[in-house]
Order: sequence, then C-alpha cells, then structure tokens
Amino acid sequence: MSFRENLREAIDYSGLEQKEVAYKANISLRNIENYLRKNASIPVADKAVRIAQALGVSVEYLVTGKDAKQKTAQYPPEAKTVAEITAQMKEKNRRMAVAIIKSMKKQEDEEKK
Repeated sequence: MSFRENLREAIDYSGLEQKEVAYKANISLRNIENYLRKNASIPVADKAVRIAQALGVSVEYLVTGKDAKQKTAQYPPEAKTVAEITAQMKEKNRRMAVAIIKSMKKQEDEEKK
C-alpha cells in the first residue's frame, strides 16, 4: 500500500479527525489533506515522524504498511477509546469496568455454545 493509503488507515484506526492529527503533529491541516490526495508526495522525514507519533504508529508503517513490531491483533477504534477512558479512571472504578467487560464477554461466549 502507498503512504496515502497507510496514512488513511492509521487515521481511521486512531479515531482522530484529520485536524486533530495535524494539531498533534504540529503541522497544518492542509499538509495532512495533501498527503491524503491521489498522487500525493511523501512528507519530509521530520513531518513523517511527527505524524507517526501523533497516530501511535511507526514511520515504517506509514511508508511500507508493515511494522517491525507489528501487533498480531487489530483492535477496533472503540477498544482504544475504552482503554483511554479506563486509564483515566480511579483504580476501583477501572477494576469494576474490567469486571463488567469480562462478564459481558463470558456471556457472549456462553451464548455461542
């Protein structure tokens, strides 16, 4: 896949809007939009690094679609949201939230049987 396609996938997976990526990467929204256009060029190295950091991926992933430390599992954007929210909770509430999620998963598994 191309840089443009990998960037689009990383943005979609992150759950961020283009303007949020631009802000986090400290580059203009116009640059992000340009990188997502057909026949777009690859950004210079320092911008590619900042974009990758903003999206939580490697530059290697953005350029090649592969990552030396690529995770075997792909999680939906909602899973990242749940992780971010629970990370901000007090420990007691975080434990309760995890217990609820585990209970829901167990129920789903039992329904499949």
